[in-house]
Amino acid sequence: MTTVTSSELLSVVASRELVARRTVFAGIGLPTLATELAHLTVAPDIEVVYESGVCGAHPSQLPETIADAVLITGAEAVLSMPALFGCVLQGGHIDVGFLGAAQIDRHGNLNTSVIGDWDSPTVRLPGSGGGVEVMANSREVFVVMRRHTPRSFTATLDFCTTPGPDRALAEGIRPLGIGVTRVITELGILARGGIGEELRLVAVQPGVTVEQVRAATGWDLSVADTVETVPPPTAEELRLLREDVDPERVYLR
Repeated sequence: MTTVTSSELLSVVASRELVARRTVFAGIGLPTLATELAHLTVAPDIEVVYESGVCGAHPSQLPETIADAVLITGAEAVLSMPALFGCVLQGGHIDVGFLGAAQIDRHGNLNTSVIGDWDSPTVRLPGSGGGVEVMANSREVFVVMRRHTPRSFTATLDFCTTPGPDRALAEGIRPLGIGVTRVITELGILARGGIGEELRLVAVQPGVTVEQVRAATGWDLSVADTVETVPPPTAEELRLLREDVDPERVYLR
């Protein structure tokens, strides 16, 4: 049996979640792998938008950064940053925003700033980038996380970089979107329907039990009445990912 890496598993599972979605605000890395695979499988008409202002990207190869020149060649449009954030994002034109995080809590608030104390952190992370705007203005947000541990899925964030709509509403701010609706990890899929709901376990990866996922989560994780098992990547999905999407192994590892 072909060995499936963590990057391959997460990319395939995330790509399937993009069925029937039209516009995706994608980050570099796993979101790029997932959106490119979705374009070849479940969402052939998907339009990918990057933070650098590229809309409708058709890169000849995987970009290594959001400023990679391959994103511009063949793109439908390249916008200024004010136009991208002011018109496309704040205009409500993004179906799915793809984000990553070092920590997430039960309501889908994200930390990408520090692990530990703010003044003397154990790890200092890149920060928000456009994450706050993506969270607030995308119709929904998918999060892909490589680690599923009580430290990364925590009851209390070490720092809230990107507040979801529940937290924003508590401060009197009404975002356009409903926040995080899907979290994809090596252990399973967590989901929530929108404002006022917590993330709950709806699916486990092959060979993983509900008890394992709950033990790896830093809060009392709710579980759906019926928990599905995620179908493993097919031979064709793996072939497309390895041979067509990322043959140079830019992100696959």
